[in-house]
Amino acid sequence: MSPRSYDERDVRVRPGRGTRPRTKQRPAHTDAVRGFVVAVDRGRYHVLVEDTPVLAMKARELGRQAVVPGDLVDLVGDTSGVDGSLARIVRIAPRRTVLRRTADDVDPVERVVVANADRLVVVTALAEPEPRTRMIDRAVVAAYDAGMSVLLALTKADLADDGPLRRLYEPTGVDVVVTRRGPDRQILGLDEVRAALDGQVSVLMGHSGVGKSTLVNALVPAADRATGRVNDVTGRGRHTSSSAIALRVPGMSAGTWVIDTPGVRSFGLAHVEPDHVLAAFSDLAAQAEACPRGCTHTADAPDCALDEWVAQAPDETVAAARAARLASFRRLLASRAGTLDADPRP
Repeated sequence: MSPRSYDERDVRVRPGRGTRPRTKQRPAHTDAVRGFVVAVDRGRYHVLVEDTPVLAMKARELGRQAVVPGDLVDLVGDTSGVDGSLARIVRIAPRRTVLRRTADDVDPVERVVVANADRLVVVTALAEPEPRTRMIDRAVVAAYDAGMSVLLALTKADLADDGPLRRLYEPTGVDVVVTRRGPDRQILGLDEVRAALDGQVSVLMGHSGVGKSTLVNALVPAADRATGRVNDVTGRGRHTSSSAIALRVPGMSAGTWVIDTPGVRSFGLAHVEPDHVLAAFSDLAAQAEACPRGCTHTADAPDCALDEWVAQAPDETVAAARAARLASFRRLLASRAGTLDADPRP
């Protein structure tokens, strides 16, 4: 038997790694154009470049950075906006404000809701469903922590008195507007809402069924946001907005936008420092200055001035309102510290 002869086919050559050195230097993208993110849909981003709607994807170099409605971003690629075109988001501009929430009060994972908004509009029905002050308090804390102002929009005033909630929140510096249905189903009080939103980017947030989408449709008739009804048994609404979307409000100053968000049933504050929680309760913060040094402001804190503030109320109505505020604040503190069942629902 003759010995086997070998050729190059019998030699397995492992591909080399190449000689080009890796670098951390990224492209400068000096030709990028600036856009405004109006919506996010299953990994695709709807961006407005001047007045042209552009569909974009996120570049790999952004990693897990979240891109949310309200973001100002830089895009490269096809920004023509024609059907079938796709641009790439390569940079997120520094944000003026960032509204965040967590799943609960001990969850370390923050979820960015919107960016660069000036005002949080907490939409609350006065009836059907009943107002939930604990959720309002949570929203106020999150907004102040984000550097945003707060507007409380009370809807369905044709069904219940708006006085109690006005008296509860107006002294704390929260602006309040009220809307109601007229005989012809028109929304009354809309001019007051428009005046409060003029020239700003506002985020609308609220429980399902409070009339948030109805308010958005009144402000932006072309929006055609789906509206739902309140369940007669549970008193809760059905989710009708499935994703956040920024809408330009017609007939108002340039820069007037509303960002409609899905109905919320929880709003965790794990990302908010305890000192910031007190700052959001401005009426309590003023009284807390009289507390002894190191006071925790909890129910078992000795000589806490907040308890004296409730005890010195001029009448029972004021005492009840103060007690409710203090209870809400202490519940937030306990939930934030993990000493209470961390349930961010009202």
